Amino acid sequence: MQVGIPLGGPLVMKDFSGSQAESRRGYSSDSGLPPHQEIGMPSLSPTMTEGNIARWLKKEGEKISPGEVLCEVETDKATVEMECMEEGFLAKIIKGDGSKEIKVGEVIAITVEDEEDIPMFKDYSPSASDGAAAAKEPPASKSPPPPPPKKEVEETVSSQEPKISRPSTTPSESRIFASPLARRLAEDHSVPLSSIKGTGPDGHIVKVDIEDYLASRGKEVSATAPKAKDTTAAALDYVDIPHSQIRKVTASRLLFSKQTIPHYYLTVDTCVDKLEGLRSKLNSLQEASGGKRISVNDLVIKAAALALRKVPQCNSSWTDNYIRQYNNVNINVAVQTDNGLYVPVVREADKKGLSTIADEVKHLAQKARENSLKPEDYEGGTFTVSNLGGPFGIKQFCAIVNPPQSGILAVGSAEKRVVPGSGSDEFKFASFLSVTLSCDHRVIDGAIGAEWLKAFKGYIENPESMLL
Repeated sequence: MQVGIPLGGPLVMKDFSGSQAESRRGYSSDSGLPPHQEIGMPSLSPTMTEGNIARWLKKEGEKISPGEVLCEVETDKATVEMECMEEGFLAKIIKGDGSKEIKVGEVIAITVEDEEDIPMFKDYSPSASDGAAAAKEPPASKSPPPPPPKKEVEETVSSQEPKISRPSTTPSESRIFASPLARRLAEDHSVPLSSIKGTGPDGHIVKVDIEDYLASRGKEVSATAPKAKDTTAAALDYVDIPHSQIRKVTASRLLFSKQTIPHYYLTVDTCVDKLEGLRSKLNSLQEASGGKRISVNDLVIKAAALALRKVPQCNSSWTDNYIRQYNNVNINVAVQTDNGLYVPVVREADKKGLSTIADEVKHLAQKARENSLKPEDYEGGTFTVSNLGGPFGIKQFCAIVNPPQSGILAVGSAEKRVVPGSGSDEFKFASFLSVTLSCDHRVIDGAIGAEWLKAFKGYIENPESMLL
């Protein structure tokens, strides 16, 4: 294919901090197709050898204008936007949303000047060599000369190529250039970069070089390993347990929470002597009427719901444009099962009696253990309670906020302590419960979180007020 005159203006890469980098132009050809422009994956840094397409903001067939964003590109360092500098039409998307490990220079899309030319690129597929050729081509000048014959092009390139003599150096005497992904992979597997020959631009070591080295090293080890059994090191005995879907979802949400939500934690001790006394009286009534027993956790859920009604700022979620404050108080309750962690929801917990809350919690926990929860059983919560004290005896812990919520209460175990009495030589025993509130600082300021804990502690230490 002979190289022709470049079509259209350059594309501009702009990251979210405002910096820009010009990508390489595509070219038209004499393959029978109308004039078009091949958009290649640009090189955004000296170490970049490949990138990912996060998403296309333009669709095939759409008109593109100067300054409009075509797509978002993920590199090993940042996410950048690809902008177009002049008008045309997006004829064909070669690499769609989510395409990964696209080599620099590899064609990702085709643009044309005339809308009627779009159907001619329906089945267009660039050749495998197009990407590498695009990556090595120098930027076109403003007034490119007419294309010479193929042989002349080769002779001109070979005769004009600058000859640079470089002193021979050993790996230990010169700096080793490698991409961040390659360095990280080498560190994880204790691979010396000095023993690897890079295949990237200017001899840079890239990810595939490390992978090839690890693959060859594995073959060498297996080929040279002695047949006799090594008695000095016992082989590890293990079982690989496949990820359940609930565990995958939980892992993804918790990772997102810790990486994107600014957590802070507030801990307070509450005396639960009066709470235990009220619970004993209520359970006596429950047993007489055939109802289910009320647990400390049921009382904690009720106290948390009433505290959210008193301090509604904690019953909120963060969005990019506003803070959404909920009028409903729906409490998610963490339940551990053999399949993973579930958080069924008790809706309108502030308006329900303790007996109703106890029945719902037991019913939802049973459904969670049977893996029979429906979406309406766990969606729509505004706050979460996680209790590791009652069932496991954990004294105190910090829980991870369950997005999009802004708070979660971690409940520890109650323990008896010696406290001063009314006289100088008097003392008495009292039971205290440690609770820790994890907050999203974007929504709940420290003083607001402390105000909520104060309200919660008031309900726990004066439980009769929850019945009013």
